[in-house]
Amino acid sequence: MRLARFPLFALFALGLTALLPLTARAHVKASLVAAETAIVPGKPVQVALRFVHDEHWHTYWLNPGTGLVTTIAWTLPPGWKASEIQWPAPKALKDRTGTIVGNGYEGDLLLPVTLTPPADLAPGASVTLKAAAEWLMCEDVCMPGDAKVSLTLPVAASAAPDPAFGARLSAVVANLPRAESAWKLSATRDAKNVTLTVTPTSANPAATPSDLRFFADDNFVAYELPQIVTAAANGSYVLTLPISPDAPKDTAKLAGVLTSSNGWRADGSLPGLRVDLAFTAAAPAPVKTNASAPAAPLVTTTGATTAGAPAAAPAAPVSLLGTLFLAFVGGLILNLMPCVFPVLGIKILGFVNQAGQDKKKVILHGLVFALGVLLSFWTLAVVLAVLRAGGDQLGWGFQLQSPLFVFALAAVMLIFAMNMSGVFEFGLSATGVGSDLQMKSGFAGSFFTGVLATVVATPCSAPFLAPALGAALTLSTVESFAVFTAIAIGLAGPYLLLSIFPAAVKILPRPGAWMETFKQFMAFPLYATVAYLTWVLAGQTTENGSLMALFGLVLIALGVWFYGRYNAPGTKPAKVRFGTVTAALVFAVGVWTGWPEDIASKTAAAQAAGAPEVVWEKWSPETVAQLRAEGKTIYVDFTARWCATCQTNKKIVFHSDAVLRAFAAKKIVTLRADWTNKDPAITAELAKYQRSAVPFNVIWQPGKTAPVILPELLTPSIVLDAIKG
Repeated sequence: MRLARFPLFALFALGLTALLPLTARAHVKASLVAAETAIVPGKPVQVALRFVHDEHWHTYWLNPGTGLVTTIAWTLPPGWKASEIQWPAPKALKDRTGTIVGNGYEGDLLLPVTLTPPADLAPGASVTLKAAAEWLMCEDVCMPGDAKVSLTLPVAASAAPDPAFGARLSAVVANLPRAESAWKLSATRDAKNVTLTVTPTSANPAATPSDLRFFADDNFVAYELPQIVTAAANGSYVLTLPISPDAPKDTAKLAGVLTSSNGWRADGSLPGLRVDLAFTAAAPAPVKTNASAPAAPLVTTTGATTAGAPAAAPAAPVSLLGTLFLAFVGGLILNLMPCVFPVLGIKILGFVNQAGQDKKKVILHGLVFALGVLLSFWTLAVVLAVLRAGGDQLGWGFQLQSPLFVFALAAVMLIFAMNMSGVFEFGLSATGVGSDLQMKSGFAGSFFTGVLATVVATPCSAPFLAPALGAALTLSTVESFAVFTAIAIGLAGPYLLLSIFPAAVKILPRPGAWMETFKQFMAFPLYATVAYLTWVLAGQTTENGSLMALFGLVLIALGVWFYGRYNAPGTKPAKVRFGTVTAALVFAVGVWTGWPEDIASKTAAAQAAGAPEVVWEKWSPETVAQLRAEGKTIYVDFTARWCATCQTNKKIVFHSDAVLRAFAAKKIVTLRADWTNKDPAITAELAKYQRSAVPFNVIWQPGKTAPVILPELLTPSIVLDAIKG
């Protein structure tokens, strides 16, 4: 899909296609190694698939997060048996920006497998063990890898440790995640989070774990979001784990691995504890800390957070000084906007003329102008403080945790970015009003110039004020005032300097086309902000909700384009009215389409109203067979994240109250076969029905030997008619 959006990149990628077979395997080298030098008849032998990753490249764990799990298909002599891969403790994989992109491994890796030979092997013979391995390897890009590996070992009455890999492979097996008697675990959950508590079983813990992170065997816990860890003086740790928006609502247990960077034992061994816990009914008692000791800090594995305020998305912390510096630079940049820069020299010369060449009066005019700018920004900060005070009454404390707020902020940023790209202009009529007021003489004229440089006469500053406003919503009131003050100082600074050194006006560059180019270039940081906010939103709503939000932003952009296209100077009034009305309608449709659902609020409201809810379970042929044997009606949705039609079907069908109530009344079991990543079982099932693509939806009715096959495009009535039979 993305290649189609970038034709040049697509051509470049096609040109590399012929090279892929030569380069794909180079980033991860695969081989088969054994812990012992020979095979003893009937005695299990430990072997491992060895991966040697290039620097910065990685492969994936049993739950990859994003990516694909590594697989091994064995070709063994008759009578041999192979275990599943025994997965070592994983690590959180990060890209170059520090964003978590999955769960897996880097470096020199051994994936153990236990092979059991038959007892009737004859000593003196030799056996060749063969396997086909497939994996996904990623750095900044991802590519599939595969290799056929083999290992030939003699059969003997006894075996010695392999000198190259014996000790190392034994150590890997010894450190596989497992329960540890020195630590006790418990878990509770609510609608949004899991609380995992790990407590030492003795007064003096055998180890001091650090950098704790939980890796779920399934997708129940959101792999990419911050995990808040509270450390107590008694050695206990409490982890707050965000539940994935797409997780089944009736999940009753927590399964996975809890890792520590320095192990769970005194000698630093056992990096991962195996977790397999049923959720308890009551939350654990609050952990008491030593009253004489300072409160233990909160630690997250993907970024800092503050006590009691879990982050809505993994964002790198920025110091207040850094924020103030960026605000100051933003204020300076405002002076380079086409509607501001030409005024610089003119106003300073006006100061000089009004002051009659008196240097003190010239400086005083500059100070009065700066006061006008400061008062304008402080007024904006006061308005924001009042809104925040009201917001506190309404629970407006964690704005970026609200999908509605994030979507609205993304839409505002997109509109301002399009303005800076030249799609439309802000406040053309207001600029004329500002010009009249700026012509006032004396200190009043200087003051109004400062005010209007912020409010009226420089309307193109709005795109820069919007990010400041968005940032200020997440800061305290005092910090918000500081940010707006820094912007004001940046905007007024050049005027103050030129009022002190008016001769410097001569060295200012001439206004010209370069200013419009600069303005358009500065739109791209805002586009980047929109991209970041949509990524945050993807973690707060469903897959379908995220897709609809993106479509909504596209429609909002289309509405803005209509406005700009038909409101240009000189356009006939009829066309202006057409453009304005069309823009308003398209904009409204965009807001309606993209307005995201707050998953937690919707769930709570649905529960309060007693409305039914569809709970999706994972599809497998065995699950279907079992449910059919029990006489259940089964709805199977073969889908994929990259399938646009699939997402549309789900939005249309399973947002219908009639469908939801019918499914609840008939107790229909809903199964989801997710084909987002390659799955041989789903591929084989689709082939049974001569299908090679999704969406594909079927309904199994009790007593029927074949399912009802639904069309690709669904409506509530189609589904309701199908389940009646």
